[in-house]
Amino acid sequence: MERMPIKHNMHAPGIYRKPIVRIDAVLRSGNGRNPLYKLESSLPLFYRHNLYLKRIADILLSICTILFILSWLTPILAILIKLGSKGPVFFIQKRNKQKGAVFNCIKFRTMYVNAEADILGAEENDKRITAVGYMLRKCHLDELPQVWNILKGDMSFVGPRPYMLLENERNERLIWSYNARHIVKPGITGLAQSMGNFGFTEDIDKLRERVQLDLYYIHHWSILMDIKILCRTLFAIIPKDKARSVPHEMPITEAPGNLYEKCT
Repeated sequence: MERMPIKHNMHAPGIYRKPIVRIDAVLRSGNGRNPLYKLESSLPLFYRHNLYLKRIADILLSICTILFILSWLTPILAILIKLGSKGPVFFIQKRNKQKGAVFNCIKFRTMYVNAEADILGAEENDKRITAVGYMLRKCHLDELPQVWNILKGDMSFVGPRPYMLLENERNERLIWSYNARHIVKPGITGLAQSMGNFGFTEDIDKLRERVQLDLYYIHHWSILMDIKILCRTLFAIIPKDKARSVPHEMPITEAPGNLYEKCT
């Protein structure tokens, strides 16, 4: 099968000190919708000790978040959400996790109850967003309940962001190696989000950039990278004129062509 590289002029942050990976050999299974991957043993997230280290960090950070933040913040936000509009406090949506499996992603509800919540992502100045929801989205507090998904094992604090099922189907058709990002657990935040690239978008360039950064993360993971991404995310959610520092960039280089192979 002819290889189809992702061609996109995008740079990785220099703080990671490694060339960004360009996946050019993600081969699909027969129907093209359920790709299978044979992982190279060199990928750091598939060494057992790294998996244990990441999982332990996720559990400890989740417990701390629940005990010291959600324990008092949830009742306050629940009251505000209920006063702001009719409907449940939490919004549960089916999304894809590792290996394409489906899980129930939990968030604080930020919209009026509507029939398009599972098929249409929220855009800027979306009229479906409540006043309280706008505040939650602005500060990204609506994502906090996902620590329960992390504690359950469906997610991690850092990893490729999980999207709506229909979004994934669309993106898979647009970007050849898109499903490669599902070989690891999704995260509340990721490398792309830490650089300010988050939220629903129909911009193909932004989507490609996110995929490139997700694949870079998978290929070069370290616990230090997770810490950096979490720290950068805190600054990325602050208004850009206050959060941006001098950018560090590194040019793209080609990755090994055999990073992923079709399972036989």
